[in-house]
Amino acid sequence: MTVGIVGAGQLGRMMALAGLPLGERFLFLDREEDSPGAQVAPSLLGAIDDAALLETLARRCEVVTFDVENLPREAAERVAAHTRLLPPVDALATAQDRLLEKTLFNALGIETVAWRAVDSLEELRDAAAALGLPAVLKTRRLGYDGRGQRFIRQQDELVGAWEALGGVPMILEAFAPFDEEVSLIGVRNPRGERRHYPLTRNVHWQGILDYSLAPVTRPGLQQQAERCLDRLLEHFAYAGVLTVEFFVVDGQLLANEMAPRVHNSGHWTLEGAVTSQFENHLRGILDLPLGDTTARGHSAMVNFLGHLPERAEVLAIEGCHFHDYGKSPRPRRKIGHATVVCAERSALPGRLERLRALTGRER
Repeated sequence: MTVGIVGAGQLGRMMALAGLPLGERFLFLDREEDSPGAQVAPSLLGAIDDAALLETLARRCEVVTFDVENLPREAAERVAAHTRLLPPVDALATAQDRLLEKTLFNALGIETVAWRAVDSLEELRDAAAALGLPAVLKTRRLGYDGRGQRFIRQQDELVGAWEALGGVPMILEAFAPFDEEVSLIGVRNPRGERRHYPLTRNVHWQGILDYSLAPVTRPGLQQQAERCLDRLLEHFAYAGVLTVEFFVVDGQLLANEMAPRVHNSGHWTLEGAVTSQFENHLRGILDLPLGDTTARGHSAMVNFLGHLPERAEVLAIEGCHFHDYGKSPRPRRKIGHATVVCAERSALPGRLERLRALTGRER
């Protein structure tokens, strides 16, 4: 079977590498000739919304998935007209629009921060008065890694934030004084089988994921998160991996956003879980039995942003694994990561600090 992947970034690359031992073949669609995915499997070159290329991809593949969230709904539907596209189009379209996403969360009984839709500066003023400040203004679409949002502390910042984000449709969210941020990754196949990974704690740097720790061993939070994720999996009749990010506020979870794909916070599963999120995503979309999601000890993942540390220095840390995405360096760009896996939880903090020191980022 040939699996098509729209987008050939590092997520697509890791999906292909996980699928090759399963006997699958892969075909990417991406604009860049030397993309991370194209280094490991054939690639169609062009825009991800090119109608002719999408039809070619669909006709050459038994199932198509994606490693990007900016595939337009119309383009996704074009693929789905010719072959199976999984995860489903509705899940992709909902995750692309923060208004649709928050509306669905609340309709399914999934708690979020208080929020308001804002389509004009006047509506922004009204929303700020209703929610209070501080608050976070976010574009409805195309926000990622800290882009497309502004933190507003006082009234005289409203106009500047509105103009800085381009005056496009947005939502205003009440600020949540959260204790930490966590994510849950789940997977479902078309026959309805479901699995969940342990909760992951995520720490950000300048709006980008810096490092993740797993498992978060708090049964109450795990159960809350699984209930939320399961509602979404069933609502969409989902297939593949789905990730939901949460704020933890006074021991309760508030859903922030979802990602209908494999996720950066799940990279620790490559070495730290019995079955990685990448293999399980493929098992899900191919309707195969899902793999064991149990953690193998205690893990951390650290992103390499803008440059790669010396490989030998990373590998000198016991339990460390080095991943180079084959991307050219650029400030803030995710060009690789490392995972470290420890049998004993007590060993993890020291190894994590050694690994983070190699990135040059401050706490």
